[in-house]
Amino acid sequence: MGFGVVRLILVSCWLLFLQQANAAGVLNKRSALRGRKQASGCNLFQGKWVLDSSFPLYNSSTCPFIDAEFDCQKFGRPDSLYLKYTWRPDSCILPRFDGVDLLKKWSGKKIMFVGDSLSLNMWESLSCMLQASVPNAKTTFVRRDSLSSVFFQDYGVTLLLYRTPYLVDIERQDVGRVLKLDSIQAGKAWLGMDVLIFNSWHWWTHTGRSQPWDFIQDGTTRYQDMDRLVAFYKGLTTWARWVDFNVDPTKTKVFFQGISPTHYLGKEWNEPRKNCIGESEPLSGSMYPAGAPPAADVVNRVLSRIKVPVYLLDITTLSQLRKDAHPAGYGGEGGTDCSHWCLPGLPDTWNQLMYAALLTM
Repeated sequence: MGFGVVRLILVSCWLLFLQQANAAGVLNKRSALRGRKQASGCNLFQGKWVLDSSFPLYNSSTCPFIDAEFDCQKFGRPDSLYLKYTWRPDSCILPRFDGVDLLKKWSGKKIMFVGDSLSLNMWESLSCMLQASVPNAKTTFVRRDSLSSVFFQDYGVTLLLYRTPYLVDIERQDVGRVLKLDSIQAGKAWLGMDVLIFNSWHWWTHTGRSQPWDFIQDGTTRYQDMDRLVAFYKGLTTWARWVDFNVDPTKTKVFFQGISPTHYLGKEWNEPRKNCIGESEPLSGSMYPAGAPPAADVVNRVLSRIKVPVYLLDITTLSQLRKDAHPAGYGGEGGTDCSHWCLPGLPDTWNQLMYAALLTM
């Protein structure tokens, strides 16, 4: 059977599943059970953005952990209104972030972000939020390609970042670099953590020179390419099996950082001639015109079958509304970046939401 026929069958099956699942409301119900359940019954992820003069929670010039690609104020962004928005859920109050409280409660603990540069975005954000809460605390900062850390010495709290864009492995073989959809050897480095925050999707769409693999391997079968949503589903299913087999939920809290959107296509918010450049205000209301990206359905499907409790930080819609929060041309690395987020900025809200979730656990 040719590759084209196999791909057509896989894509057809995938589209059929999405149609059936959406018709039955399965995906939304599963997401509500897995990712949005609060002790009070509040949905933290349904709401709107409002101005708050007490924001931002820190100043980029006083935080030593921010990479140039996220430091928009340092690299000339002329507006600052984007720093003043806070997320307001419709049905409850989002707790104010208390860094001292978090450090005391998690004294001696290890918190690890696992994923791509959106994990980096969120890790640097939390590091800055905590540092601003205890500005005189001693810290140890280590940056490496695969594993980085910020250690708050006075509290014994370690924030770690493990860079692995696909969660599953890329292995060098005789034929070249192979993305192995059924292998997570890197997971050995994730063991022994008290909190794990996983993220993946951004790199699954990369092609050409930015694609870091030459072949995809699924079991014993090797492909030159595959429908990327199908590949993402297979890789994330492998991750779910790893969590079920390796995580003791009485010792480790697990989060999945929901799909972080991009704003390259203005037609998604009914302005077809635009991208994120020059955007200075979020969209009003609580709905994004283009709806949820298909990758979010993949995440919901996988989380609906996982056995270990995994809290979905359902950040997709609230982040879609923030077309104004990207570095655009002010990220210090050139180009138009409508994928990542300025710091201070939107990832601070992601961490606020995680903090609120930890209070209920």
